[in-house]
Amino acid sequence: MFVLVEMVDTVRIPPWQFERKLNDSIAEELNKKLANKKIIISVQPCIAFVKMDGQEVVYNVGLCICLFDITKLEDAYVFPGDGASHTKVHFRYVVFHPFLDEILIGKIKGCSPEGVHVSLGFFDDILIPPESLQQPAKFDDAEQVWVWEYETEEGAHDLYMDTGEEIRFRVVDESFVDTSPTGPSSAEVASTSEEPPKKEAPYTLVGSISEPGLGLLSWWTSS
Repeated sequence: MFVLVEMVDTVRIPPWQFERKLNDSIAEELNKKLANKKIIISVQPCIAFVKMDGQEVVYNVGLCICLFDITKLEDAYVFPGDGASHTKVHFRYVVFHPFLDEILIGKIKGCSPEGVHVSLGFFDDILIPPESLQQPAKFDDAEQVWVWEYETEEGAHDLYMDTGEEIRFRVVDESFVDTSPTGPSSAEVASTSEEPPKKEAPYTLVGSISEPGLGLLSWWTSS
């Protein structure tokens, strides 16, 4: 579920932090950039960092969690007109990026006709689509929940997937979207009356519970 990713960035340390240990200042700045609702950055030509509700996603890599360690510090430079130091830093960062077919446990955040929405607490963009639920399944419009119509010798029993319930699922797909800001298109400039486009999540997971042992934990817990 969590992996270590090697990265490189040039970190700017303002003069009023010179009295601190360099490693401490660099670690604080890196965590500000990657884990603390900071601006969009790019540390390598092939890696873009994008904002996701206060968390940073590394495009095609995963969701940044925290700094693991600093592996190398190169020479620091002070540029004309800027009293800060600029240091190229090699470091490893803990990133959330589950592998395909990994089994995870989360909580149901809500249900919609699109499927069951699941949260891990620190990551919310997980969807279990209708075709990946235990079958046969139906959506209850009145309760706004998905229901597994569990067949027994005594007939069908409705097992509701209520909000807040713990659910075990398999990761079957993932999607990265580059949401870095771009200039407005000509169509967007021409049309000012239309509603702004819906923001896409930069990183989403698709889950499945269509196997024995998957689904709500309460289904498989003996009373």
